[in-house]
Formats: sequence, structure tokens, C-alpha cells
Amino acid sequence: MNKDKLLLKSLKCQPPPPLKPGDLLRVIVPSGALREFEAFQQGIAVWRSRGYKVELPSNWDAKDGYLAGSDSERRRQLAEAWNDPECKGILSARGGYGSTRLLEDWTWELQEQTALPYHSELRTQNSGLPKWLIGFSDITNLLWSLSHIGISGVHAPVLTTIAAEPEWSIERLFNWVEKHTLDPLQGNGWGGGKARGILLPGNLTVATHLLGTAIMPPLEGVILALEDVTEAPYRIDRQLTQWRMSGAFKGVKGIALGRFSRCEAPSGIPSWKIEEVLRDRLSGLGIPVVSNLPFGHDGVNAALPVGVFAELDGDRGCLSFEPK
Repeated sequence: MNKDKLLLKSLKCQPPPPLKPGDLLRVIVPSGALREFEAFQQGIAVWRSRGYKVELPSNWDAKDGYLAGSDSERRRQLAEAWNDPECKGILSARGGYGSTRLLEDWTWELQEQTALPYHSELRTQNSGLPKWLIGFSDITNLLWSLSHIGISGVHAPVLTTIAAEPEWSIERLFNWVEKHTLDPLQGNGWGGGKARGILLPGNLTVATHLLGTAIMPPLEGVILALEDVTEAPYRIDRQLTQWRMSGAFKGVKGIALGRFSRCEAPSGIPSWKIEEVLRDRLSGLGIPVVSNLPFGHDGVNAALPVGVFAELDGDRGCLSFEPK
């Protein structure tokens, strides 16, 4: 086995066992205070309509400034859901900001022997079958942190957004968590040929603030899948320039771009368009890039697993996934 294959094997994450109707799922609100109450209830209804038991924490509507309760309250939610042996999956209520604060004093503990792919500060003694963690946006912090112990979370709609997804996107999520099957996604290819790597999906702004921390997963051998919302073009430029100057793109095999919604410049201020910024900062990296893939905020948010083998075709504009 050559060096590249060994590297990818070491980075690969394990999807949890398939969910089935009747399983218990627990809700967490690890970031911003809940505001979208009707959408939240609709999201719970989507999961319950599939036969799942959905349990809310007692303080699901807590508020502490812009956070959904104090750090200790939100960390307790996560711990109770993670350590509950009856819980098969964790559903994030919403994003916003705040999940990183929970990781300052956090260890993912397992309950049964599980093979972990590599050492990290978050690695603990093994004690549990992995369980699903589902969310996106600020939940990027938790998903990428969880990947350190070799467990594949899902970058997918939160409870306040899932009911607005088209039927095919909802079915895509359930096909993955129930059957471990996933169809390719089609976008616009920028060229660069094909690349095979470990998929690491997330929000660009959240991921940028993980650079240089223990939470950032190794990036060598990775296909990054990035999206963002409400960031002016110059801010996206600043972030991508930081990735370039820090050397973070070194070893990255390809970049899959989702939706960059509401990322227009303020009115009356000279600016490049967001598409021009992305081209300027990414097209010269010498790796395949595919844009306009159907994931992110303010539209279809197709489920993307963390830490699985994927292939990015920069000529055909396709992101595909290899069997488990």
C-alpha cells in the first residue's frame, strides 16, 4: 500500500450503525439561542414522521446573551446526549455561534471498543459504539472535533431548516443515516482533473477560526467542502488568504464549493463579486475545484458525511462518494 493510500486510510472516519425507526434521538442547542420556534417544531415533526423518538433537553429554550444558555448548560446537553446509551443520534437545533466554547473543556468518550484512526488530544479510552451527530454551520466545530476520534458526523440540515428542504434532500439524509447510501452531487467544474480524498465539509468562517487549534483535523489528503453566508466578498478574501498564507491548503486534494449566500458587498462600496473572489483565491492552487454544489445556507443543503472517501472531478463538476 503506497503512502497516499495509507494516509487516507488513517484519516477515514467510521459512520455510526444505521438508524432505524423507533430509535431515540436527542436534541441539543449548542450554539445560538433558539428563535425560529415554528421551524424548530416542524423539524422535529420531520424526524418523528419517520418513526423516530425525539427527546428535547429541559433547557432547550434557554438564553444567555446570544447563546442558548451558559456554556455549562449547553455542555451538559451535549454530554447527556452523548453518554446516553439509548440515544442513537444527536440532532442540532440550530447554528449561530457558540459551539466552539464547549470544546475548551471537552472529551469525546466512547462506550465500547472502537478502532480510532490516529492520535489527538481528544482521543480517550475507548468505551462506545459511535452515534450520529447531525448539523451544519456552527456545528462544523463539533463535527470536525468528533472526526478526531474517527467518527463520521453528517453536515446536514439542522432542526430549524430541515422542513424547508426539498423532498430529495430529506430523502438523501435518511438514505445515508439509515442505509449508508449516497448519490453524487453535480456542480460546475473549474478543471484540474480528478482527486480522491477524505471529505471534510463545513462552514468557511467557522473552519477558518479553527486554524492553528487542536480542533482542526489534519488537512493533508482532504477534499474540503465549504460554504458560507452573510460574509462580504472582502471577508471571504481575507479568510481564504489566511488559508493560503498559513499553508493550510498544502496537501489538500480538492475543493468543493457549496452556496455562498447573501455574500454581496455593501451597497455603494466598490467590490469584486463573491464568485470573482473565489476564483481569484482558489483557481491557482493546482487542484480540482467544483463550485455551485447544492449545499449550504438559504437553499438546498444536501447531506455530506464527514471523513468518508470521496472523488472530486474538476472537469465534469461532480462530487461522488465511495461505498462504505
